[in-house]
Amino acid sequence: MAIAGDPGFGIYVHWPFCAAKCPYCDFNSHVRHQPPDQVRFAAAFRRELATMAARTPGRRVSSIFIGGGTPSLMAPATVGAILDGIAGLWSIAPDAEVTMEANPSSVEADRFTGYRAAGVNRVSLGVQALNNAELRFLGRLHDVEQARRAIGFARKTFPRLSFDLIYARPDQTEAAWRAELDEAIAMAADHLSLYQLTIEADTRFEQLYRAGKLQIPDSDQAARLYEVTQEVTSSRGLPMYEVSNHAAPGAESRHNLVYWRYGEYVGVGPGAHGRLIAADGRYATACERNPEAWLRAVEARGDGLVTDDILTFEEQGDEFLLMGLRLTEGIDLGRYEAISGRQIDPNRLSVLIEERMVEPLGGRRVRVTPGGFMVLDAVVADLAA
Repeated sequence: MAIAGDPGFGIYVHWPFCAAKCPYCDFNSHVRHQPPDQVRFAAAFRRELATMAARTPGRRVSSIFIGGGTPSLMAPATVGAILDGIAGLWSIAPDAEVTMEANPSSVEADRFTGYRAAGVNRVSLGVQALNNAELRFLGRLHDVEQARRAIGFARKTFPRLSFDLIYARPDQTEAAWRAELDEAIAMAADHLSLYQLTIEADTRFEQLYRAGKLQIPDSDQAARLYEVTQEVTSSRGLPMYEVSNHAAPGAESRHNLVYWRYGEYVGVGPGAHGRLIAADGRYATACERNPEAWLRAVEARGDGLVTDDILTFEEQGDEFLLMGLRLTEGIDLGRYEAISGRQIDPNRLSVLIEERMVEPLGGRRVRVTPGGFMVLDAVVADLAA
């Protein structure tokens, strides 16, 4: 993976609605009995985008990501209105990546054609598992046949495709995961996102876990499944480039690299976060999470922000480590010092190198080792201390 000097400038748009709430999901997603007014929401997105454009003049957009929720519940006209709004406010790079998340249960061939015509050139499918029993356990509304059909539609329609799988599920064996990965890679284009199942706060799975009704693999078994993941993907030409993401060289998610390389990005929509660079520093923004409250706020004043805070140098440094050390390309210590105004403790760094948790890459770059990725949170915390 080529290391970019400029992390880029991204736009994130959050569509908060889902047909059903998955039991593992802690994202800002909401189920409504009545379909939302898409024309009204599209107008609000455009208004909040205009407010953010006034704060980021002269930027060139390198990536756009429409996430959720389930953005594929949107009509293609709604997606087109949002993308047209962005194009009217900023300069768009000729090779800009425009990604949209989609669920297989809400995919139709003509709808994909409409999204492509609106300007989407990359789709990320929430497949999550490739057997029906596991899909039911994860609360998904699609079956394996729908997933395969959606992947086929996507490969025919979009220049780029990714899809997600969740592993370290209850009672999952290494052999079963290896077989599922083989099947996934056979269908994949050039990118896979592979996430270990974790118990997140305020989810149905957390309730079951606390009640003793849900067991997930222990840390040793999860580590073995992680090792299988690295072995299979590397041997099949989709090596890890970020702790949960795998791609053929050059096919990495450009938008997510903006985050991980600590670039600048606008976030609009209910619950969306952003990082904006101004003359007096870097700002952290966050929008109202409730969709209807966000909509009223944007219509009243032009944005739905509930957080708009300048970050301290220490906070910026911590975020830079937290994001950058997830990447196999590692981080530049000189950039860390420029952002945070301080050095990483050389003694702590030396110990982590001796323990083979971190390794130097030449120049002033360092990265986490394969062993270090197993305990990534601890490595980041040690370096940030």
